[in-house]
Amino acid sequence: MSRLVIVVEKLSDWGSYYPSENVVAAIDYLKQPVGADDERVQVINLCRNFKYLGLGYYVSLLAEARGHKVIPSVRTINDLRRRSLYGIDIEDLNQKLAKFLPEDGRDTTDFSLLVYFGQTSYGPLQDLARQVFETFPCPILKIEFERQKVWQIASLRPAGFHTLTDQQEDAFAAALDAFSKKLWRKPRARRKFRYDLAMLHDPAEAMPPSNKKALKHFIEAGKELGIEVDPIGRNDFARLAEYDGLFIRETTSLDNHTYRFAHRAEREDMVVIDDPVSILRCTNKIYLNDLLKSRKLPVPRTETVFRDDLKRLEQLPELLGFPIVLKIPDGSFSRGITKAESLAELKTGAEQLFQHTALLLAQEYMYTEFDWRIGVLNNQALFACQYFMSRGHWQIYNHGATGAAKSGEFRTLPIREAPPEVVKLALRATAPIGDGLYGVDIKAADKRLAIIEVNDNPNIDAGIEDAYLGDDLYRRVMEEFLRRLERKRLGIPH
Repeated sequence: MSRLVIVVEKLSDWGSYYPSENVVAAIDYLKQPVGADDERVQVINLCRNFKYLGLGYYVSLLAEARGHKVIPSVRTINDLRRRSLYGIDIEDLNQKLAKFLPEDGRDTTDFSLLVYFGQTSYGPLQDLARQVFETFPCPILKIEFERQKVWQIASLRPAGFHTLTDQQEDAFAAALDAFSKKLWRKPRARRKFRYDLAMLHDPAEAMPPSNKKALKHFIEAGKELGIEVDPIGRNDFARLAEYDGLFIRETTSLDNHTYRFAHRAEREDMVVIDDPVSILRCTNKIYLNDLLKSRKLPVPRTETVFRDDLKRLEQLPELLGFPIVLKIPDGSFSRGITKAESLAELKTGAEQLFQHTALLLAQEYMYTEFDWRIGVLNNQALFACQYFMSRGHWQIYNHGATGAAKSGEFRTLPIREAPPEVVKLALRATAPIGDGLYGVDIKAADKRLAIIEVNDNPNIDAGIEDAYLGDDLYRRVMEEFLRRLERKRLGIPH
């Protein structure tokens, strides 16, 4: 995939490690002639410090100027200087530290931890170490904790590997080997493909947005256009900077790794679908409802309900009439949704859903035999499907008592055969969200149209959404990636 270059301030700093042709002194790296390089270069900057305008700083700065992927990046160096803890979950830090601090260490008021490429030998803090590395990708980070009434992160700063003890050197070497093992390959004289695209997916996901056959079609379509589509998983976060773009084919959420991948890809100036803004705007139904209402777009009659507001809950029948549909803000595939036919059912359903969220969305129930799904890519309609309700059920997906989901029938048809007003409404719905890949669900009942939701990561399954376009559906998606990649290479906004 890449040629690995390890930059050290002095070659003697590498003396404790095995010899490697991949290691170069900082001065020699900076003196290298600048020119077109057909192969991809990954730089690990192990200079002694990253002071502004110092040697380590210039290694990262000029690596980026040369088109090399470097860790740490200049942005990471600057972010660490500001000590921002954005994106790091430290809510249960006390419990995590209590798991491994000795019993006689109750009076401990400070503690520090070295993290090598997101790895630590302290199991209770491994998740925190990973989050720190994902937020501030840096080879060695020193996390300093302090305790007053509760434990807090006092500081984050890069550490020089030349300062490590023998035992720490062994841990660093193991982490470096694990981090670089997928990069440490024989370099290719020339790249086989014009661009490399990471496709994030989870083979174990029960209801993924694309089935295995569809993923293969995306890979084949990419090859035809000179794009190598490489399936990656959640454990490949550190490899992300190797690629030119990211295509997320896993159910997205603001509180899981998919958003972190999208956010990191955007920070790396990669082409990314779904982009983090689209994920933010689509995955929360309450946000989306207010966004659509503010644009005067038709949605079902909707009310927001707050936990412990019993009076508001009891007013819903008068405002919406029965049946009433209750939804958690971030549900997907018909999950986190319940239908109430009476006030008793409404209270019971709300009590169950409020275990997962402080706010609920309550909507009028609009009966239709099917929902329209219009796929939209870059503000253009891509495909049209009718998703029919599951047999004997009021939703498209019936999860049943066992949790095994059953779905209704479907019908895929050319865009030109879908009602023009439905297609037009779908395009209006995605306009305030972005220019990515979306699936707009619309109900059409008694000449009334209503947008149910806009999905930032729509299903594209072989045998369903591609039933009309076939291979052309996958090619169109890859052509959009190619268009954006080419424009980015030329410095033109997509």
